[in-house]
Amino acid sequence: MNLSFFEQFTSPCLLGIPLILLSMLFPTLLLPSQDNRWITNRLSTLQSWCINLITKQLLTPLNKNGHKWALILTSLMVFLLTINLLGLLPYTFTPTTQLSMNMALAFPLWLATILTGLRNQLSTSLGHLLPEGTPTPLIPALILIETTSLLIRPLALGVRLTANLTAGHLLIQLISTASTALLSIMPVISILTTTILLLLTILEVAVAMIQAYVFVLLLSLYLQENI
Repeated sequence: MNLSFFEQFTSPCLLGIPLILLSMLFPTLLLPSQDNRWITNRLSTLQSWCINLITKQLLTPLNKNGHKWALILTSLMVFLLTINLLGLLPYTFTPTTQLSMNMALAFPLWLATILTGLRNQLSTSLGHLLPEGTPTPLIPALILIETTSLLIRPLALGVRLTANLTAGHLLIQLISTASTALLSIMPVISILTTTILLLLTILEVAVAMIQAYVFVLLLSLYLQENI
């Protein structure tokens, strides 16, 4: 039983070949294809409006130098949002429940923000490691603490996204299993459990959207510190 609960987080395989790459590329089929017209239908209009709204929200805390990252941040937001929402469908696999994938997204982008700061404003970036007015005896300890907090940022990004999505999927499977098991024994309790499951599913849709937004928003804030 315990194994079956966690089997949903195992990458599906076909002839021994992991299909995680296919599940990551599938959301691109939902994006509008190129056409000689700006807007082809209502779906593309809605998608363009959503992408425009996401771009405005992500670029608000950034200055003009940070607008060069607009394409990367917006693409990452759309990518995570689509994968998280598609992962809530039955019999689907959610790649963002894998810590290795989330770390592969978080670490290079975090490192890029750090290298950008070291290249453009070396003294300011290093100054973040030591707050102004720090007493002399506390300087070594504060430098160590600030360096540690800086280095665990990509880990926090990856773990936060993985933990929230994994917990939500486990809760949905546990409650759905209980609802099915109680259907023949206690129908009233089963109906109540199903109602809770529907409410939890709505909550998980919100969590999937919020976690994608928080992931990219924190990256934009890290970028703002270094430009």
